[in-house]
Amino acid sequence: MCGIAGFFDPNGFDATAGTKLAQDMAQAIIHRGPDDAGVWVDDAAGIALAHRRLSIVDLSEAGHQPMLSASGRYILSYNGEIYNHVELRDELEASGNGYDWRGHSDTETALACIEVYGLEKALQKFIGMFAIALWDQHEKALYLARDRIGEKPLYFGRQNNVWLFGSELKALRVHNEFTSDINRNALCLYLRHNYSPAPHSIYDGIGKLPPGSFVRLDTTTIDAVPVPFWTLDSKVSNGKANPFAGSEAEALNHLDKVLSRAVGLQMQADVPLGAFLSGGVDSSLIVALMAEQSQRKVKSFSIGFEDAQFDEAPFARDVATHIGTDHHELYVTAQETLDVIPKLPRLYDEPFSDSSQIPTYLVSKIAREHVTVSLSGDAGDELFGGYNRYNWGRSIWDKMNKVPHPLRSAMGTGIGMLSPKTWNAITIPLMNMAPQKYRQKNLGDKLHKAAGMLSARTPEAIYTYLVSHWPDPSAIVRGGMEPQTVLTSSHEVTVDMPFEARMMYLDMLSYLPDDILVKVDRAAMGVSLETRIPFLDHNVIEAAWQLPMNMKIRNGTGKWCLRELLYRRVPKHLIERPKMGFGVPLDTWLRGPLRDWAEHLLDEKRLAQVGLFDPTPIRKKWDEHLSGARSWHYYIWDILMFEAWRDEQSGCR
Repeated sequence: MCGIAGFFDPNGFDATAGTKLAQDMAQAIIHRGPDDAGVWVDDAAGIALAHRRLSIVDLSEAGHQPMLSASGRYILSYNGEIYNHVELRDELEASGNGYDWRGHSDTETALACIEVYGLEKALQKFIGMFAIALWDQHEKALYLARDRIGEKPLYFGRQNNVWLFGSELKALRVHNEFTSDINRNALCLYLRHNYSPAPHSIYDGIGKLPPGSFVRLDTTTIDAVPVPFWTLDSKVSNGKANPFAGSEAEALNHLDKVLSRAVGLQMQADVPLGAFLSGGVDSSLIVALMAEQSQRKVKSFSIGFEDAQFDEAPFARDVATHIGTDHHELYVTAQETLDVIPKLPRLYDEPFSDSSQIPTYLVSKIAREHVTVSLSGDAGDELFGGYNRYNWGRSIWDKMNKVPHPLRSAMGTGIGMLSPKTWNAITIPLMNMAPQKYRQKNLGDKLHKAAGMLSARTPEAIYTYLVSHWPDPSAIVRGGMEPQTVLTSSHEVTVDMPFEARMMYLDMLSYLPDDILVKVDRAAMGVSLETRIPFLDHNVIEAAWQLPMNMKIRNGTGKWCLRELLYRRVPKHLIERPKMGFGVPLDTWLRGPLRDWAEHLLDEKRLAQVGLFDPTPIRKKWDEHLSGARSWHYYIWDILMFEAWRDEQSGCR
């Protein structure tokens, strides 16, 4: 795990100044690689590659980057891990391509594969996570590439005829050609999703390289067009055309084998390694598979909270005891959690408002005290139907679709005519008389949320509603227009797929890479911790899409197949409990210890002076939240994280 940065100026540059600039770009992301640094420049060709290294495999100088290929044709600056690099070396040697290896780093293996197979075929052979900057001295061309799902970040863009690139925006901002104009259209997307989906970034002229693609830049390139080397569509199509042909038991055994191999590959490291453990299905299965393949006790990590509503530590502790891990847990106070908030704008480097970023940072911090690499159970929900919205979305649509659209639209309008507070007053007596399992807190708020879905005409509109924050961002962002994304585009591959599968597919395209993976990468790399995600081995992804839906969601319960694999290793009673998520009491914090901080950032005059937002609807939601009339904490957190980020970028305090 490392950080990369650099620039390509077709007009060339002064060697001394260019080298210093590249070094400064790399220094800006030193947290991604505190162990070593390197720069390679060709001033005449106009290329500068910079690297920060977190040493994981081959800790010697033989792993130093940027690295030249054996022939001298290619220079590589690379972030990530190629887990099957040993197998690839064996393949190269068996094919008669003799190689005088200088060390045993995966970087050297990657370069050898590129020389023998070419970049695209090499990328297809790699099992791993990566962001690559490759200079071809023969073609005088720069290639940028990103792994299949987008575990590793890669920003790039053309500013004043200079191409800039890097693992984080803070590296690009160092360059003197960088311009910091806000992309108001991307800001609209941020308000809807709490992140800026690829290929957009918060800045004009700077984007994210889409996952599973590479791009070629040379002196004639004006508009870079990414070329895919792997697509989720092709694997989903293959899964539909070629479903797993064996019995259910055989399917489980096959998945067990594929996932076990992925875990085994990702346990390779020359530094201490462990795993996050929440005690849920996904992380428990990963840790159990690690324990089966480890010669020593697996180190596992969890955090606990004073508020029992958010505390998963006891569950993780029970699972750790059963598996026999070397378990580490840290109970954090509310104040320790709140103390993370000022770090978030610089840590995430782009407006990002998934509030589970806070506990993610805390668990990464405790893990880094003991290990350099930590495996996680992320992506199990998206691949195997774990989110509640998959059931909710289908159930809501099935019920709604029985009612003619004009009638249900009118029903939604009628519900909205009474405030949530009024609905609560009307329904409290009914709730008091209802059986315990049917009682709902703040029913008025839930009715208003349901009213917003009643006008939906398609299942996809239900999904969009379920994953949206601000429903009409263009009405909030002055001069902004929400651009089309993968969520608003049509997808031929989803035709005839169950609604749950369509939601899982869309989550894999956007929510997973642009929210979950960003959250984990920035939190972990902020403390120089490498994270690995076995569920994102592309062989696991392809196996998952060959399974029938009833092996993922059965009787209203998600991840059925993962549960069955876990129950082979961990007793059922240690796992079966309601899904908690990984959150903090943001709604009450905003009414309490964070109120003054929020009031400053949400000041109406301040918002109006900057001119990005219409302050009126923001202040309305803030006032309703403070009064307790509605819980608007997700909406408010979007604005707060943007404003805190803007302050951090401009140096305001």
